[in-house]
Amino acid sequence: MNIFKKMYCRTFQFVLKCAMPVLPYREPKILNDYDELVELLKNINVKKVLLVTDKGLNNLGLIDNIENSLTENKIELFIYDETVANPTSNNVEDGLKIYKENKCKAIIAFGGGSVMDCAKAIGARVVRPKKSLSQMKGLLKVRKKLPTLIAIPTTAGTGSETTIASVITDSETRHKYAINDFSLIPKYAILNANLTLGLPKNITASTGMDALTHAVEAYIGRSVTKKTAEYSISAIKLILDNLICAYDDGNNFTARENMLKASYLAGLAFTKSYVGYVHAIAHSLGGKYNVAHGYANAVLLPYVLKKYGKSIYKKLWEICVKTNLCDSNTPVEVASKIFIEKIEDMNRYMNIGTKLDCIKSEDIPELAKTAEKEANPLYPVPKLFTDLQLQNIYKEVSNG
Repeated sequence: MNIFKKMYCRTFQFVLKCAMPVLPYREPKILNDYDELVELLKNINVKKVLLVTDKGLNNLGLIDNIENSLTENKIELFIYDETVANPTSNNVEDGLKIYKENKCKAIIAFGGGSVMDCAKAIGARVVRPKKSLSQMKGLLKVRKKLPTLIAIPTTAGTGSETTIASVITDSETRHKYAINDFSLIPKYAILNANLTLGLPKNITASTGMDALTHAVEAYIGRSVTKKTAEYSISAIKLILDNLICAYDDGNNFTARENMLKASYLAGLAFTKSYVGYVHAIAHSLGGKYNVAHGYANAVLLPYVLKKYGKSIYKKLWEICVKTNLCDSNTPVEVASKIFIEKIEDMNRYMNIGTKLDCIKSEDIPELAKTAEKEANPLYPVPKLFTDLQLQNIYKEVSNG
C-alpha cells in the first residue's frame, strides 16, 4: 500500500481509538418480557407502534404473542413484514410510509440482523426526512435521536441490538453500504432464547459463525480495548462450546440461550472495536449477489485470517489459550493454525462450503474496490490490504 495512504489509515484509526472513551456508546436496556414492553410504551405515552419483521416470522405466527400483548393494552400495532435478507432502500421507504401514515411513535425490530438494519434505517429516515439513505452512509450522518427503538432478536448472530450500524443495499445500484451513528443503537432489547428454538440448521450455522466473526475481528483488530477483549473472548468461548450443540439439537434451550448471549457480547465488542476485511468482502458479495451475510463471513473467515499471517499469530494464540484450544506452551504459529483449523472443522460439520460459487471473475475488480473503500481507513485491521491483495482473496474463494 502507498505509504501516504497507509499513514492516513493508521492515523485515522488511532484518533478514533483515542476518542472512544468520550464517544456516546451505550448499551440497550434489557427488558425481560412483553409485559415490561407494554409498561414501557405506556410510560412514554406511545399508542401506535410500527413492528418491522419479515414474511417468514409473520407466517410462523411468532409475532402473535407480542401483537396480542399490545392490542390487549390498547396499543395499536402496524406491521411491515416485507424485509428481505440484505434489506434494501425500497424496504426502508415502504416501512417509513407505514410509520408516517399511521402516525407511529416507536419502532419494534422483530427478527434477525436484516430486520434490525431495516428498522434502524426507517428510524433514521423518520428523523432525517430531507436526507436520503445514501446521504447518511458512513460515520455520524444521522446525528438526531431516533424514535424509541426496541430490538427483539430471533437469531443468535448479528448482535445488531447493540450496534451503531445499519447495513442497507441500494435497490437500484445493488451497492451495499453502512450507516453508522450512535443514535442507531436500540434503546431497549428483549433477549428471549425461546424465539430462537427450532431455527433451521442452516440459519443456526450461518448466524452463529457471524457472531464468531464479529468477536474474532474485534479481538485481532488494532482498536481492541481491555473491555472489548473480555467481551470477545467470552463470546468466542460460548460459541465454541455451544454452537454445534444448538446445530445438532435446535431445541436445546441452554445452548440457544448461550448463543444469544454470545451474539450480544460479540455485538458489544465489535460496535466499539470494529470489524475487518471479512466483513468488507462479505458486504460486497451481499450487495452484488445477495449472499447471506453470515454464510459469507463463515466461508471467508479462514481465508482472511491466513492472509493476515504473522500479524495475528499472537492474538490467535491468546484466543486458543483462553478458550482451552491449546496450552500456553504452544508456539504462536501452531496455535494460529489450530484456531483456523477449528473454524474450518466447524464449517465442515455444519455443511458450510469452502467456496462461493456466485463470484464472477469479471466482477472481482469492482468487488475489491468496494471492499477496499469500506475497510480503509475505518476498520483497524491488523494488516492493511491493497486492492490487488483483496482481488486475490476473491479469486481464491471463488470457483472460477
